[in-house]
Amino acid sequence: MHMADALLSPVVSGTMTIAASTAVYFSYKKVSKTLDEVHLPLMGVMGAFVFAAQMINFTIPGTGSSGHLGGGMLLAALLGPYAGFLSMMSVLLIQAIFFGDGGLMALGANIINLGFFTCFVVYPLIYKPMMRRGKPIIYRAIITVFSAMTAMSLGAFAVVIETVLSGRTELPFFEFMILMIPIHLAIGVVEGLVTFFVLEFVYQQRPGMLQNEEMIKEGIPKKQLRKGAIIGLIISVLLIGSVISLYASELPDGLEWSIENIVGSTDLESQSGLHQWFSSFQEKITLLPDYNFKENSQLNSSLNGTSFSGIVGGILTLSLLLLFGFILRKAKGKSGHEY
Repeated sequence: MHMADALLSPVVSGTMTIAASTAVYFSYKKVSKTLDEVHLPLMGVMGAFVFAAQMINFTIPGTGSSGHLGGGMLLAALLGPYAGFLSMMSVLLIQAIFFGDGGLMALGANIINLGFFTCFVVYPLIYKPMMRRGKPIIYRAIITVFSAMTAMSLGAFAVVIETVLSGRTELPFFEFMILMIPIHLAIGVVEGLVTFFVLEFVYQQRPGMLQNEEMIKEGIPKKQLRKGAIIGLIISVLLIGSVISLYASELPDGLEWSIENIVGSTDLESQSGLHQWFSSFQEKITLLPDYNFKENSQLNSSLNGTSFSGIVGGILTLSLLLLFGFILRKAKGKSGHEY
């Protein structure tokens, strides 16, 4: 669901950038008061995990389309909505800058579509109040899948609204919507199931990692739960990014598939000189476009671009979030507050 710059007008792009920046600011302020030091490395590792997971496009049977995990529900359940949102923002930032996945002008919209609705709408209003560990496992599975489907459909609907408001008349509202919503509901089913199994595994192994108060009644000290779980997640990141990503579907994702079914191509012409400037700038700074080496790269013959991208992207995301944690600790130290 990563939007390209060409889908958005400068006005809509600017509005979404302001909205995303505001959400990031308030999330940072909230996290600076509530996030304990033990959670900081978990933020980095979970961000890297979601980056790697998003590289794996899975085929949606019978559609000719594919999808990938958003990861917002997983981040919110493990980190809470504010830290989860910041982690998602970091993933999308790394993807746009270093891999050309999602436009720079569209970064604000992508942060809202993939992060805001999941962390600040679906998680607090649906997932958290409805999830109860005393309920049967099938109930917990249904709630997780329903939450993921809702988050995906809200994000998809937002894409349609943003595109229509940007004046892309070749993508009529109703036609675009009836393609986007069903395909992302299908993607949401897969995301929900994966999220459910990961969270169930985490609960069985490390119940204190989950944010919902109903899930951590055992009162197990969190500091006793982190090391093994973080090591396991790091191994998972390396395995997913370097090996499993090689088997990702090459079919267009839900957004590309919807556009192609309407206009006959996934490529839309840019609307203005500003679009051209951002596109040219992004092309210059992108190190591994589309998660592969540039054509003139000397590494083409010696390394696999996808595996290399998965490892590099995971490291970059982890490093960015750890840097955020370092800055946060310094700021709290100067203010005289302790974790």
